[in-house]
Amino acid sequence: MDELTHPKVIAQQLANAREFWLGYGAEGRRRSGLFMYRSGVADAQLNGVVTFSGGSFKSALEEAETAFSGLPWLWWVGPDSRPGVVGDLESHRFSHVGSMPVMAIRLDRVRRPSPTPSLEVNVVEDAAELAEWVRCWTWAFGMDTDLTAKILRIEAARPESPGRLTRFAARLDGRIVGTAALYSSQGVAGVYVVSTLKEHRGRGIGMQLTAAALQAGHEQGLSIGTLQASSLGLRVYERMGFAEVSRYRLFAARNAEPARTPNAPRSVGPRL
Repeated sequence: MDELTHPKVIAQQLANAREFWLGYGAEGRRRSGLFMYRSGVADAQLNGVVTFSGGSFKSALEEAETAFSGLPWLWWVGPDSRPGVVGDLESHRFSHVGSMPVMAIRLDRVRRPSPTPSLEVNVVEDAAELAEWVRCWTWAFGMDTDLTAKILRIEAARPESPGRLTRFAARLDGRIVGTAALYSSQGVAGVYVVSTLKEHRGRGIGMQLTAAALQAGHEQGLSIGTLQASSLGLRVYERMGFAEVSRYRLFAARNAEPARTPNAPRSVGPRL
């Protein structure tokens, strides 16, 4: 069995993703078998059920609907979900709105990109850089600008201990034009928030940022990198050597506002 597809390694990757998303749950809840993150921000990627692995579906649904009342949200279904949950969701008027490949790579086998001229990739160090970093990814993902201030407060208050969450910014002429984050947990290096401003896409910036995050994970002694790929990033990650090892399916209530799924600009497919 390939190391990347070993059930234990996949479980580590899913646990890394769950922890990262729960970090946006400023108003979140978790209990045995049900993990929800509720940011309170009116954007579907920042509110959702990220794992439901056991217990009564009816009780879990009632708890989620109460928690997310008035907010767009998503229900994630992955390999760590309880069998039969897709049928339960569909019978309660949920629709499949997107999929996200879970991709993995050995950190000693990353195909490193050629340098992008004039591009500098650095770690975000202070409050001013964090504010610019948040503005960049919210703009890149097509989020409403009136949400940026609340998202910044949530980012600044994330609960991770030092070294667990490292943010990277790509700069051209002193301006942040792309973002990424490394989340080191569960023995793997998770890469998140890979974004590039629209006017700077197609120049390898996302690949440079992803490579910087993976290199940092390798320097921390980790051996496996993982991410959930957007439709825009899938081919980029494949060129770097990532392989799909699993997949999330995303569901939203049919009577809800149209949901934008994680890791993608508006109307494109999954984002963060």
